[in-house]
Amino acid sequence: MEKEELYTTAYMARLKITEEEVEKLKAAFSQMVEYFDKMKEIDVSNLEPTTHALLTSNRVRKDIVKEHNKTEAILDNAPELEDRFIVTPNVL
Repeated sequence: MEKEELYTTAYMARLKITEEEVEKLKAAFSQMVEYFDKMKEIDVSNLEPTTHALLTSNRVRKDIVKEHNKTEAILDNAPELEDRFIVTPNVL
């Protein structure tokens, strides 16, 4: 990536970069492109698509309906009530 491209990209991202940062970014970008080129050489035609490299099972808990009647406990903690509604300050 050329210096002008880095400055243009930084401008579009609303970033101010110094000359020293440009040199570091050029080196990092070159290294990243080299890694991408190495990755292109790997044959992945027989691999199944995955969403996560180490995901072996669903980590989300089961969606089980439980009966909870905590209405009274919630209302007891409210600083101010009107009938069975929690009073909040007006915003507008």
